[in-house]
Amino acid sequence: MAKIGLQLYTVRDAAEEDFHKLLTDVGKLGYEGAQFAGFYDASAQEVADTLQKARVKPAGAHVQIHQLQNNLQDVMRYHEKIGNQLIICPYLPETMRQDKAGYMQTAETFNKIGKELKQAGFQFGYHNHAFEFDSVEDTIGFELLFGNTDPDFVKMELDCYWATYAGHDPNKIIKDYAARCISLHIKDIKVENGEKISTEIGTGTLDIRTLIQSGLDHDVEWLIVEQEHFNGDPLVSAKKNVAALQEML
Repeated sequence: MAKIGLQLYTVRDAAEEDFHKLLTDVGKLGYEGAQFAGFYDASAQEVADTLQKARVKPAGAHVQIHQLQNNLQDVMRYHEKIGNQLIICPYLPETMRQDKAGYMQTAETFNKIGKELKQAGFQFGYHNHAFEFDSVEDTIGFELLFGNTDPDFVKMELDCYWATYAGHDPNKIIKDYAARCISLHIKDIKVENGEKISTEIGTGTLDIRTLIQSGLDHDVEWLIVEQEHFNGDPLVSAKKNVAALQEML
């Protein structure tokens, strides 16, 4: 059974105000895991202690590519201490995806990082946005990345919102990549003032139940709630989102 986690970027203002209180609140809201997007100067031991007290598991962490390229040993030491085994690159700068050659070079970089992480007992994955689905010569960036990386070294955290935003079916992607897809970012989508934006689960147009079933059918480990647009308190939205997901599981 997949577990439900919260990507802490969703509640970054609360994290900046009191990171340890936020981790405790994540557990109180009903989430099993927290997916990190920075640690706000907290030591690994402090984070580990707070997670244990809050009974919240690490659900992966978004680590920027420059850290993975330049400080991988430090990254591994920190995450080993907090008990997190899933390291995710959340974004690619334009310089690493300007053309087909750029994507191919990035794939080579991912293989190297992923191999080193796997040898140390970690998993490495990549989190997509919409730009990976843009045309690149005779293909798209998404296929260049995942078609030229080793499935043993580079896993997938599929952001279902961004795939849908770009006009692709996330259910098909999950099926096509099967066991390689180990985490799903779940946020609903709606159109407001002519623009596609994220919204609370169940209040948009994504068929979340089918997405969940696709994930369960392919043994996805984590269903990660993320939201970027709000009409009120993001923590209130986080509570609504976990309740909606729990009802669907």
